[in-house]
Amino acid sequence: MTAESAREPRPARPAGIQLTAPVPGWALDADVVVVGSGVAGLTTALRCTAAGLRTVVVTKARLDDGSTRWAQGGIAAALGEGDTPEQHLSDTLVAGAGLCDEAAVRTLVTEGPDAVRRLIGTGARFDTSAAGDLQLTREGGHHRRRIAHAGGDATGAEISRALVDAVREASLRTVENALVLDLLKDEHGNTSGVTLHVMGEGQHDGVGAVRAPAVVLATGGMGQVFSATTNPAVSTGDGVALALRAGAEVSDLEFVQFHPTVLFLGAGSEGQQPLVSEAVRGEGAHLVDADGVRFMLDQHELAELAPRDIVAKAIMRRMREQGADHMYLDARHFGAEMWATRFPTILAACRSHGIDPVTEPVPVAPAAHYASGGVRTDLRGRTTVPGLYACGEVACTGVHGANRLASNSLLEGLVFAERIAADIAAVAAAPRPATPAAQPATSTATADSAALLPLIAPEARLTIQRIMSEGASVLRSATSLGVAAEALEAVYQDALRPADPAEPGKPAQPGVESWETSNLLCVARVLVAAALEREETRGCHWREDFPERDETDWHRHLVVRLGTGRALELSRTDTPAFPAVHPVDLSVPREPSP
Repeated sequence: MTAESAREPRPARPAGIQLTAPVPGWALDADVVVVGSGVAGLTTALRCTAAGLRTVVVTKARLDDGSTRWAQGGIAAALGEGDTPEQHLSDTLVAGAGLCDEAAVRTLVTEGPDAVRRLIGTGARFDTSAAGDLQLTREGGHHRRRIAHAGGDATGAEISRALVDAVREASLRTVENALVLDLLKDEHGNTSGVTLHVMGEGQHDGVGAVRAPAVVLATGGMGQVFSATTNPAVSTGDGVALALRAGAEVSDLEFVQFHPTVLFLGAGSEGQQPLVSEAVRGEGAHLVDADGVRFMLDQHELAELAPRDIVAKAIMRRMREQGADHMYLDARHFGAEMWATRFPTILAACRSHGIDPVTEPVPVAPAAHYASGGVRTDLRGRTTVPGLYACGEVACTGVHGANRLASNSLLEGLVFAERIAADIAAVAAAPRPATPAAQPATSTATADSAALLPLIAPEARLTIQRIMSEGASVLRSATSLGVAAEALEAVYQDALRPADPAEPGKPAQPGVESWETSNLLCVARVLVAAALEREETRGCHWREDFPERDETDWHRHLVVRLGTGRALELSRTDTPAFPAVHPVDLSVPREPSP
């Protein structure tokens, strides 16, 4: 579809439960709006633009400021001699601890190699040998060298650079420094855009709307729900929270991967922590305790290259046994030249904190890293809300199961972004009946108060993070999760209470900090509820009171929705397979839901 022949967008109204926000003061019209500017978002946007669709990219900071930029290790695909998609499939299924969707994984590993080649064609420059072949390394859970990297340990930064350059070359319309607020729906219940708030001066300012019949969430993760994380400050779960408020289903949120080797900056360190890539272990670094003893040798056949959940648990066990708050990663045998050429980013980060990995072991401890769960989708990225798609870390495609295999995340964003773009283009090209003229977006301020989430004061952000780190971190139990659930509920109930003039402080006001904190509380409550419900240990979900994997009752997924009364509704699938999304044919208008 060309811009000239594009249909007018359908009337827009807030979808279900919303954040409290001012009336949108401006609006843009498009065929598709992509929220996020990492590998998933920009790949989707470029493919949609190439298909002739009017595409708008909305991103919370600058175009190159998302989670992709921070990815160190690389992107996994069967590109090396002797490697096959079947071997990549096998390693992914093992890491996923029985909960991967095999069809989704097969899609990933079979379409992945060509997707990486197309990324290279877009301009991404990966490290190569003198003969021009891709240099491939190994990471945890992989039985072969299949990790392509760039700049030694700056893969994400190079991918981001290439995609941002391509977006600018294509003159693709972007709205930077914009926090997405809520989904808009038309009179038939189909997606018709988003509301957003632009921070600072520019072409647009304040709350506005992008009206489009297709919305792609590529907002990244929610690592900021914990005190210590490898995620950037923008990773506040905005996409998952928006989807929940719009009525979409989320799944597997209890499976939060804690990266085993994050630079330990001292007890009580908070915020984004420097990552020490798994590729360092892939090149031969050893995990040791304070006495220099390698403790992974008797834990798994792959030792330090075991799947991340196994390594993280082994580190935590050793820490508890010895009363320590960190372990060490010893790569002194690499030598100065290898550190400088293969891992320059990590070397600089360590030295900036007074640690020289060339001459001393690096102190490390697990920290929140990646959400294996998210907004539930099918193999074309479609969610349970018609017209709403999700891609990348915000999505739950079934690829990762209970524990993501190292370096599969960039590949998942790449492969499923291309699939989403193809589906949106196919839907846009299908004949459809005429639609009414567009109407202005309805203000959330006029919505029924029962449909508004209470705004959470910005100062509650640290409280939420500490609650989660104490009760829902690597080690969990009914007791710790119960305490966390009660504490989060207290934060929620406090926001519901009318302001008392006699008490100090003011109620939370609409604004970026309160919206982000509200999103964090939303995803925190879902994560804790799901973790409390799943009474077993599987993948990166470790219950001390249920230390064994339960194939009878828990070889299945938890699905969560936000009910009309703002209550969480949890259900369990009948089998390890996800139920069908049952997407609605958008070419046929539906009657409004009762």
